[in-house]
Amino acid sequence: MENSLGFGHFLAASDGIARLVLVLMVIASVGSWYLIATKGLQSRRLRRRSEEFLDAFWEAPNLEAVAARIRERGITDPFSHLVHHGFTAIEQHNRKKTGHGESLIASGAPDDLLTRALKRAIDEDRSRLEFGQTFLATVASSAPFVGLFGTVWGIYHALIAIGLSGQGTLDKVAGPVGEALIMTGLGLAVAIPAAIAYNAFARVNRNVLSRLNSFAYDVFAFMATGIKTSPMLTDARATSEKMIALARAQDRAGNPPGLVVR
Repeated sequence: MENSLGFGHFLAASDGIARLVLVLMVIASVGSWYLIATKGLQSRRLRRRSEEFLDAFWEAPNLEAVAARIRERGITDPFSHLVHHGFTAIEQHNRKKTGHGESLIASGAPDDLLTRALKRAIDEDRSRLEFGQTFLATVASSAPFVGLFGTVWGIYHALIAIGLSGQGTLDKVAGPVGEALIMTGLGLAVAIPAAIAYNAFARVNRNVLSRLNSFAYDVFAFMATGIKTSPMLTDARATSEKMIALARAQDRAGNPPGLVVR
């Protein structure tokens, strides 16, 4: 007697729980590949825009040129977002010195105000970069066990059916048990791409945040020197020219640790 085996036979013979497990695996797979595609394109786009902004930043004659570029093109990457927060902190400091804009966010010493603004920008960028990471980690760690549960449930029902039929030969056992093992294969097929993607994106995010933290020290040095000497942004621009020239000279001399100069 010929047996009709395969995935279609497995679906026809499965009950509600097995089909629920299969639906969960499909949802996890679709969600994982959606995040892999979107985050992959986003990472590639952010890397290109970040390099463009950093090149423009280090080639700019002063901070006003950087501010004009941000006004013209908007915030396109984490580095321009960081500088934007720095300019916002200077503006809040200027309003405070002139008696306007008294608020908790503008309170404290100028250095503290700038430090908080830069840290806030880094935290916001970290949150955006890590979007979807929890889902990928959850799928990577749980999908094999969900698939294993489906396998155990399928084998249980397959053995019951074999016992009721009274036929325990290999050709009767191998088909239903093999079909139940499909769930294990599906669990691995869902978990492996999610795990690889999670590790890849975690490495990319770690590198971006490391560069962002290094760049924040440079931005703080340029902007804090100006707001210490005067509340006016024009003084900060004038001071930044000397700082940029000094940074470039240090870069030619060997680029000391903690200073990223392009």
